[in-house]
This record gives sequence, structure tokens and C-alpha cells, in this order.
Amino acid sequence: MVGLTLTPTAITVNGRRQSAEGMGSCEEARVVGESLTSRYSEWVLEALDELSDSFLITDPSLAGHPIVFASRGFLCMSGYARDEVLGRNGRIFQGPATNRRSVLEIREAIREERTVQISLLNYRRDGTPHWILFHLFPVFGEDEGRAVHFVAVQVPIPSRPGSSKSRTHCFGARRMAFGACRDEVRADHDLGYKPVRESFVDTDNRGLEAEESREARDCEKERAVTAADSILSTLTRYSKLTGKRVCRKRCSSAANIAPLSSSLILSLGRIKQSFVLTDPHLPDMPIVYASDAFLGLTGYSRQEVLGRNCRFLSGPGTDASALLEIKESIQKEQACTVRLLNYRKDGNSFWNLLHISPVRNASGEIAFFVGVQVDEGSKIERHGLSPEMWQLGAVGLVKVAVRGSSVGLGPSRSLS
Repeated sequence: MVGLTLTPTAITVNGRRQSAEGMGSCEEARVVGESLTSRYSEWVLEALDELSDSFLITDPSLAGHPIVFASRGFLCMSGYARDEVLGRNGRIFQGPATNRRSVLEIREAIREERTVQISLLNYRRDGTPHWILFHLFPVFGEDEGRAVHFVAVQVPIPSRPGSSKSRTHCFGARRMAFGACRDEVRADHDLGYKPVRESFVDTDNRGLEAEESREARDCEKERAVTAADSILSTLTRYSKLTGKRVCRKRCSSAANIAPLSSSLILSLGRIKQSFVLTDPHLPDMPIVYASDAFLGLTGYSRQEVLGRNCRFLSGPGTDASALLEIKESIQKEQACTVRLLNYRKDGNSFWNLLHISPVRNASGEIAFFVGVQVDEGSKIERHGLSPEMWQLGAVGLVKVAVRGSSVGLGPSRSLS
């Protein structure tokens, strides 16, 4: 049996054959294509393609929260080709009558990494509207302690006997103009570098005159839940092949820690230095983010790090006075630099030049403390910078990322 390939080839836009590379660079297409295979193995694509349900899978860790898989059922229902969907943001399926309040409810569920089930008016490729029961749920990585994918199951909601048809006629009057607009959208094949976790979110004020919501029946809701269970079961089974296991609920030691926003995680992921973020507002000031370089330095997995206090790196040779200096600096909300003996997971020790600094959000309040580590015995290339300047550079990048991600958050929400 031939395996399914998600690499874009070519698509037709306004009657013209175009390379799918128009959606972004070859590198971007490769990243989208490997979103599933790198975690679930190559075989997952074929397994998912055998499912008859209508669903999409998106990746919140990639810029623009793009679609990384579209099922046969969804393509049949929407009229799109797979190459026209992959790498795009889910808002391309919205239209003039899509209810903005419903979209905002979906966006909030994405940010909070929770399941949502709601009636939604979407649009097919030809511009015709259709009602669906939109069932979105997160898929959590055991190591990451956060959502690594979102699955959007879509069950058609048929017209009920006696339902109002008056609004249906107004769609036809707007369809020609909207169809032309959608052709332009399809011709614009960028990956949509918008803030992450805004999949299925529109960017204008449309949807305020939406048709009254068409309610789904219990049988349609049950069908959506059954499909979600089947998809999750497939993803869970294939994640065992790579060792990158996934689960339905947050399943790491970070279970009681509110997740960072994906936009912040994406920004932090670009920083190459070894560092961790800790939350001073939580008991025992746990680690809420650990960079890949930190994991490489210490030998621990992300699952083993998140939710723990940094003192787990200490050992019999760690200087107690250095630990006290760190504690006092945190209490005074000041930066400090100390040299202390730490221990890797394998028990080997290393001299750690540790710089700790408070990180404030856009409101000027301390949201985190960042700890940047430099292994004094490492030969890592620092581009001619001293260890101190290397650390300060990382601190600056972290502060920019945190302040940028906290802009627009209300007082009831925090980054931690």
C-alpha cells in the first residue's frame, strides 16, 4: 500500500496551475509536513487517511497555527483539495455570516487548551455556506505538558423541517463577491504569520449579522465525540512508536501549572542559550519553561523538569552560601550571578555560572524569573562574547518575548 504524502505539489488558483511553494518556502512546507510524522511516525498519515470522519489537525507550535492534516471526509465536505488546505490557517473557511462570537469562543478554548463544541457557519470552496457542529479538542504531549496539536472534528448539521429559509437567500446575493474574495485568499499562499493559537479566528468585524445559530442534535454531538475518540486513539497508538507519547489530558508533572501561550513558547524556542523560566507566584517557584539547550546541558527531559524547583540540580558539593545568595536576590526582586556546582541527570557535576533576573510583563509586574546557565567546562561557541554578555543577551531576549506576549492580556489573565 502506498503511504500518504502531505508534501504540497501544485494547486489550481483562478484556473492557473501554481506551485504549492507559493504557500511559503520549501522549508516551511517541510516543517508543516513533518509536524505529524516526527511525533507519530510516517505510518500515522495512512492511518488517519483511512478514517471516514471530517476533521482537521493543527499545530499551535508553528507560526500562524497552520493546518497540518485534512481528512478525506473534510475535503469532500468542503470542496477543497488537500494542497489548498495544508499550511493555511483555519480562518479561510469563515465568511460574511460566520458568527464572530462563536469564533471568539473557539479562540478562547485554544488559548486555554480545552475542548469546545459549538455550532458554526463555515463556507465551502465554492462560497456556499453550511452549518457544522465544530468539536475542537487538544492533544497533549507527555513530555511537553502542553497541547502539541488540536483536532477539529466537523459534523454537518442539516436543515430542520420548518427552519427559516429567509436568510438563505441573502447568502446568494453575497456569494459572487465573497467567491472572488476567496479566490484572492487562495492565491495568497503565505503561511499567515499571525500570533500563534489563532486558528479558526477571523481578523475583521464580519459575522455580526450571522444567521441564528442552528443547533445540533444529540445524535450529531455523539457522532462528534465518537470521531474524536477514534482520532485520539489513533494518535495515541502511533505516538508510542516514536516514544513521544500523547494523551487526552495534561499528563506531566506540570499538570497544575497554567500553560504559557503558544506565541510565548514560540518566541522562547528561538533563544539558543540554556535557560529556564520559573513562576514566583506558584508554591515552591516551579520551572514553567526549559529551553532545549538546558535539557541538553542537564540530561533531563522536559517532562522531568517542568513543575520542579531548580534545586533538583544541587548535590553534595553545592555551596549553601551560593543558594542563599540566590534566595535573597529573589526576595529582593534583584538580579544576581553566582558560581555553583550542579549535577546532571547521570550524576556528573559541572560548574555552573548562573545568572538570575526578574522578568516583568507589559504591566511592569514580575511575571517570571529567568535563570541562564553557562557550563564553564563547555566549548560552546559564544560568537566572541564573554559568558556574562552571553547571559545578558539571553535575558534581554526573554524579556522582549514576555512583554510582547503579555500585550493585550486583561487583568484577569497572566502569563503564568
